[in-house]
Amino acid sequence: MNMKTRKEKDSLGYVEVSAGRYWGAQTQRAIHNFPLGDESTERMPPEVLRAFAVVKKAAALANQELGVLENQKASLIVKVCDEILQGHHLDHFPLRIWQSGSGTQTNMNFNEVIANRANHFSREEIGGRGFIHPNDHVNHSQSSNDTFPSAMHIAAVQSLEEYCFPGLRQLLDLLREKSGAFSHVVKTGRTHLMDATPVTMGQELSAHVWQLEYGLEHLKSIFPSLLELPLGGTAVGTGMNAPEGFDRLAAEKVASITGHPFVTAKNKFAGLSGHEALVSASGALKTIATSLMKLGNDVRLLASGPRCSISEYLIPANEPGSSMMPGKVNPTQAEALTMVCAQVMGNDTAINVGSMNGHLQLNVFKPLIIANFLQSARLLGDAAKSFALRCIAGLQPNKHNMRKNLENSLMLATSLATHLGYDNAAIIAQKAHNANITLKEAAVQSGMVTSEEFDEWVKPENMV
Repeated sequence: MNMKTRKEKDSLGYVEVSAGRYWGAQTQRAIHNFPLGDESTERMPPEVLRAFAVVKKAAALANQELGVLENQKASLIVKVCDEILQGHHLDHFPLRIWQSGSGTQTNMNFNEVIANRANHFSREEIGGRGFIHPNDHVNHSQSSNDTFPSAMHIAAVQSLEEYCFPGLRQLLDLLREKSGAFSHVVKTGRTHLMDATPVTMGQELSAHVWQLEYGLEHLKSIFPSLLELPLGGTAVGTGMNAPEGFDRLAAEKVASITGHPFVTAKNKFAGLSGHEALVSASGALKTIATSLMKLGNDVRLLASGPRCSISEYLIPANEPGSSMMPGKVNPTQAEALTMVCAQVMGNDTAINVGSMNGHLQLNVFKPLIIANFLQSARLLGDAAKSFALRCIAGLQPNKHNMRKNLENSLMLATSLATHLGYDNAAIIAQKAHNANITLKEAAVQSGMVTSEEFDEWVKPENMV
């Protein structure tokens, strides 16, 4: 089927572009030059697209206020950006993550779409370089080198606030609730995966509460560094071709649009050539992932069974667990959570490699860095929320098994050590194990303890 096309021109000449698309020559060249990965699943993340609309709107408003962009042109650019922020025209941004490491193609994709859409409003010919020019007007006072990292920070902040923090806080609140509710439930502790002295279920869960609190506080402490925008640094950080005060004013406009207190970066050279804020934030996400990995693993270990293993935790039966074994239920929420944690750790490695490969005045791994960061932030938030709602909310103690395991634990001998000494307590524990009898039976048979003394000295509830 023949598709109608139009001719678009850039500095290299003419390119055929689909007549129904707002993008121009440079976007079309990028489609041809970067056919890397899946065209539907590896596009530039929508969070970056929304952030770019914010950048272009803020830049137009700042340029207008500084008198370097006519009111009518600024208004048209802002109008198109608002449409994009409302979810329109997203199919006009077809480029994939794998492109120029500066994100130049995505910046030009935005410049072309905004210019052509604005010219459509002003009844100008699309693609004719008319009233609104993609470089001279939409990209005024900007470069790909400062717009893309600014969009990275905006997207990161919005993703953390929209997805990551809410999910993690929901999980944290439920863990706190369960820790308090089960503070009186005594069970055996385990170290090295072997029996240890008793703990309460509340104490056991309190470790996860603290670990998640620590991770969240660490991430929040890094958050202000993500609020610094290098917008106004233009090509290399000097601010060439941007009017005096553009950087500060543009950051103020971004803050006004997003509701987040963005500010201009203290050092634009660092903002273009390095990405320490995102590396640090990714490191905090990785730390949280290690904590959630432990949580998921502990829950599935303690819920293992239900009859032939530990089975001290009762977790919700969300779905049948086997296509072959009737009645089987698996800890699927823990499995999903721990897979997400593994992905976040892998993403962090990619982000580290990308950031360390900045050369001279520009890091050229920007799309890689932000795509991996956004996936980590979204996945962690989603997985934490799902684990909270579909596992922790229904978590209950299996008190029968807890009591049985506790009474069978040889590590209750620790209470005897203060009365009989370590060596004598060890003899009793070894005798109980070798003869497959209870600790109390072994203690009484040893002649070192009476039945009444054992009951007085060995009280699990006093050992926590």
